[in-house]
Amino acid sequence: MTAPDLDRGPFWFGGAGIGNLLREVSDDEARATVDAAWEAGVRGFDTAPHYGLGLSERRLGAALAERPRSDYLVSTKVGRLLVPGRGAGDDLDSGGFAVPDDLVRQWDPSQSGVRRSLDESLGRLGLDRVDIAYLHDPDVYSLRDGLTQALPTLVELRDEGVVRAVGVGSNSVEALEAAVSTGMCDVVMLAGRYTLLEQPAASLVARCEDLGVAVVAVGVYNSGLLGRDRPDASATYDYAVAPTSLVERANAIADVCERHGVTLPEAALAFPRRAAAVRAIALGAQSAEQVRSNVARASATVPEALWDDLRTAGRADRRRRSRAHNESHPEPCGCAVRGDFGCAPGRARPRPTSGCGRSGLRTACR
Repeated sequence: MTAPDLDRGPFWFGGAGIGNLLREVSDDEARATVDAAWEAGVRGFDTAPHYGLGLSERRLGAALAERPRSDYLVSTKVGRLLVPGRGAGDDLDSGGFAVPDDLVRQWDPSQSGVRRSLDESLGRLGLDRVDIAYLHDPDVYSLRDGLTQALPTLVELRDEGVVRAVGVGSNSVEALEAAVSTGMCDVVMLAGRYTLLEQPAASLVARCEDLGVAVVAVGVYNSGLLGRDRPDASATYDYAVAPTSLVERANAIADVCERHGVTLPEAALAFPRRAAAVRAIALGAQSAEQVRSNVARASATVPEALWDDLRTAGRADRRRRSRAHNESHPEPCGCAVRGDFGCAPGRARPRPTSGCGRSGLRTACR
């Protein structure tokens, strides 16, 4: 299998933010955000029905309507149909988006459900095709049904030319391992599991390289913890307040970064792109200013010596945590100390120096 060419600028634009993720964004703000991404050279755009109950797709489609279709790529997702809801409140509590709940999500991995989902997405986007279609978070519902029903339907749609590449998006390493094992995936979207802070998906990323499956890394800031130069007690991890131990680890990484003249967010964007299988990262934004900040961070020069120092610091951190764990667990307990920072195994490839709580919130940005 040959992985698709996903190199479309400094990063892909993640569309959750313009779907009113956690707060309202006006139509004008959303349009300005997409315009800023385009002006910065971004030519890959990711969205999903899940993002704002279709709002992200509608806004993205409107913003791209006057752009030459051959100049950009679009990905969207299937698995969740949008069906009529009560319309009595908003989606914040259940889905994480500041939109009315006149629609609700309904899992449907069937052939008819997948085809309907994609057809409705094309209508909202105003397109006759998308470049990538992902099965969205099948592990949240039924991984087996997703991989035996929805994924084969996506392959049919690829064969029909409606989509160019197919895959699965999830924050579950086990789900993506199973998806890759089917032999049907051209690409996987990996959320928050291959970051500067932790790499539980390191073996998956290496396997994708061997199989020719592309990886799009998202959630590279671990939902906020790595998005500040110096995280404090208010920082978030997996859309909840970050544990003190993780804030301390993030600041330990920042110490090493600063010695090399690099900020923590700059290193966080550079890290996943060192893996050969990671063909792109996707970054969300809710304003033109956020887009420009992401572009500056993604374009920063990160010296190779930083990664050597992070590996050394990561090994020391692991030994320290192992000692602390053993002191607090004098009897064998069967648990493990996981998550070295900045030292995942794998084969790095040359890269240009300039160029990416509640269950609803855990899936909101993918």
